Amino acid sequence: MARVGLTTEGLIRAGAEAADEIGFEHTTPTELARRFGVRTASLYSHVNNAHELKTGIALFALEELADRVSEAVAGRAGKDALVAFANAYRDYALEHPGRFAATRFPLDTETAASGAGVRHAQMSRAILRGYDLAEPHQTHAVRLLGSVFSGFTDLEGAGGFSHSAPASQESWTEILNALDALLRTWPTGS
Repeated sequence: MARVGLTTEGLIRAGAEAADEIGFEHTTPTELARRFGVRTASLYSHVNNAHELKTGIALFALEELADRVSEAVAGRAGKDALVAFANAYRDYALEHPGRFAATRFPLDTETAASGAGVRHAQMSRAILRGYDLAEPHQTHAVRLLGSVFSGFTDLEGAGGFSHSAPASQESWTEILNALDALLRTWPTGS
């Protein structure tokens, strides 16, 4: 019988919490075994290896973030949806830096296709419907949004904006205004 809290789900949740505390890259079966007060080998009846643990944390974080973003953008359109979408990502990254790092863990094709990453792409495309972008421009815009949100939050989380004025919030607002303007006037010629 499994010890209290030592289930696959409990292990993944503990891994997500550890990722926020010590960093996703330092979240290992050995670290979690220490936290549960068991030997590392005890965890292998719940996850096969460190890669499977990290995959589980990534899927957990992607699902959690997709739920948060979905709730934030519900009933919104255009710039309002873009800002809600972006703020949900930024808030999650600041509140859960390890989990946010886990959302970028490389997944194999089958796992990625069955995870919440698909919902993230669908929500991005739904927001872009308000900007009337056709393919392949829509795909380029999805990639731009992901790059801006990840890049900004990585730099902000690492303290990259804390030593100069203006405050990062002011830059964030200006960046979102610029993204909205760009999306409204996206160049569609060759």
